Amino acid sequence: MESNCLNKIRSHYARLSDKEKKIADYILNQPQLVIQQTINDLAENLHVADATVFRFCKRIGYKGFQAMKIALAAEINQPNQPIYEEIINETDDEITIAKKVFQSNMNTLKRTVHLLDEQAIKQAVRFILNAEHVAFFGVGGSSIIAMDAYHKFMRAGIKCHSNFDAHIQLMSASQLTNKDVAIIISHTGSTIDTINILNVAKKNGVKIIGITGYPKSPIAKESDVVFFTSSEETEYRSEALSSRIGELSIIDALFVNIMIQNKNKAFQSLTKLREAISLMKM
Repeated sequence: MESNCLNKIRSHYARLSDKEKKIADYILNQPQLVIQQTINDLAENLHVADATVFRFCKRIGYKGFQAMKIALAAEINQPNQPIYEEIINETDDEITIAKKVFQSNMNTLKRTVHLLDEQAIKQAVRFILNAEHVAFFGVGGSSIIAMDAYHKFMRAGIKCHSNFDAHIQLMSASQLTNKDVAIIISHTGSTIDTINILNVAKKNGVKIIGITGYPKSPIAKESDVVFFTSSEETEYRSEALSSRIGELSIIDALFVNIMIQNKNKAFQSLTKLREAISLMKM
C-alpha cells in the first residue's frame, strides 16, 4: 500500500534533521503553494540549498522534487480528503473524543506500517527462530509491551521471559549469551535503565532487536535489527502513549511470522497451554 505524500512527511517527521523539518512544515502548511513552485523557489523561501530539498524528497521516498510535487498535487486535488489529524477539544462530547482517539491510533498504524523494512523483519524472525532464549525488555510503559510480547511468544513455543522490574531485567541481561536474543522496547530509545540493559546484553554478544521511535537514539544505533514507530503528541496524549499501538503491532507481526514458520512446535505449545489453562475453569 503506497502512502500519500502528506502522510509520508508526517511518518518521517521525527527522524528528519532541523532543515528537513523546516521543509516538512512548509509543505504541510502550504501544499497548494508548493505544487506551483520550483525546487529553487522553495529553497530560496526557506533559505536552504536546493540539494537539501532534493535530499528531503529522497528521504521520504521520492526520486526527486518533481516526483514529490506530482504526488502532492494528485493528493490535494482529490475530493473529500479525510482530515487525519483531528485535535481533541474540551468541548467535544464523549463519542467524539472516543472517535478521535481511534483515529489517532489508526494514524499511528498507517505511519508505522510505511516504516517497516522487509529485510529487518526477515532478519528478526531468523534471529528469534535460531535463539536458545529470547528476553523482552522495557522500562515504564514499555514494560507492558514487553510483557505482552512474552505472553504471545510463550504460546509460540519460544523459550522466553520478561519482568517488570528494571533491576531484575538488568540481572537477566547479564545471564544471556551469544546464542540468545534480546528484544528491547523504548519509545525514546534513550532511557538510562534501558541503555544499561542494552550495554550488558551486547557485552555478552547477545543479538539485539530494538523497537523505538527515534533513529538517532542509542537503542536504534546499537541494535542489530531495529523497527521504528511513528506517532504524534497531543495536549491530552503523549507521543509515547500513542506509539504503543505501533509497538504492539510490530510485536504481533513478528509473532505471526514465528507461528507460521515454527508451525508444528507452536501448535504443540499452544495445545499444552490451553490444557493447562483449562484447569482454571469451572
